[in-house]
Amino acid sequence: MVSFLEFEKPVAELEARIIELRQTASVGDIDISGEINTLEQRADKMLSDIYAKLTPWQKTQVARHPERPHFKDYVAGMFDNFMPLAGDRAFADDQAIIGGFATLGERKVMVIGHEKGDDTASRVRHNFGMAKPEGYRKAIRLMELADRFGLPVVTLVDTSGAFPGVQAEERGQAEAIARSTEACLALGVPMVAAVVGEGGSGGAVALAAANRVLMFEHAVYSVISPEGCASILWRTADKASDAATAMQVTAQHLKGLGVIDRIVVEPVGGAHREPVQAISNLGAAIGEELDALSGLEPQALRTDRADKFLAIGI
Repeated sequence: MVSFLEFEKPVAELEARIIELRQTASVGDIDISGEINTLEQRADKMLSDIYAKLTPWQKTQVARHPERPHFKDYVAGMFDNFMPLAGDRAFADDQAIIGGFATLGERKVMVIGHEKGDDTASRVRHNFGMAKPEGYRKAIRLMELADRFGLPVVTLVDTSGAFPGVQAEERGQAEAIARSTEACLALGVPMVAAVVGEGGSGGAVALAAANRVLMFEHAVYSVISPEGCASILWRTADKASDAATAMQVTAQHLKGLGVIDRIVVEPVGGAHREPVQAISNLGAAIGEELDALSGLEPQALRTDRADKFLAIGI
């Protein structure tokens, strides 16, 4: 059963009533299918209306939904023949960033992305998708490997930000993020990035300096979390809603500003309600973007990337 967010409470109440009626119908002789059908239509309409006018803060909550698809789900549903590659060949294998060879349709690619985990044990193992320097250095190694073999690079971004711990800073967190961003920009092969949940700070940009940047309809992408911004500006995280609005973190805002190139539609109620459909939508969009980039020469791809990011804000 789907976990409901605070603003979905009216839908939750209707769906609870529907479940109750179904249980009654299963043990009784009274036909109440008409009433159940009416309530289902009301719930669908209410959900559609709510999601048609989400605030930036509500979209942030949807982007963070624990049941939203994660990297392993996209790999299973979108790619074939995934062969994971581990380690940065210098320090360790960071499980917050996973990558390897895969096939998207008929095209061989290198896929890299953040993995948050979906239960307590896996979230701890993947450090909630917050990568350390060795994670970004692994991403650099895989991007350079893809470049060497002429394979397009696909990245799936879903992180609240890079890991802020002392050990990560001691091992060169900022330098690793900068070099990962540089590696993206230097690629001589097509690169498509998709923000599938949270795109937080440099931890996201390090995997998203691509020729084409896609975002799910209810994903968010920002230089800092709304709570972090509120803590700096108002000295309280309680103003996170105001911060999300001021920062324009939504796909719709960022498309208008030229920060991203394409919005990928989610099923009504968010990707966590119909993950198979959401993954299919994203796979089709990435395939189309790779098709459009496939005829460009290496230097043209680098120039395209540079022009795209230099134009932001002008």
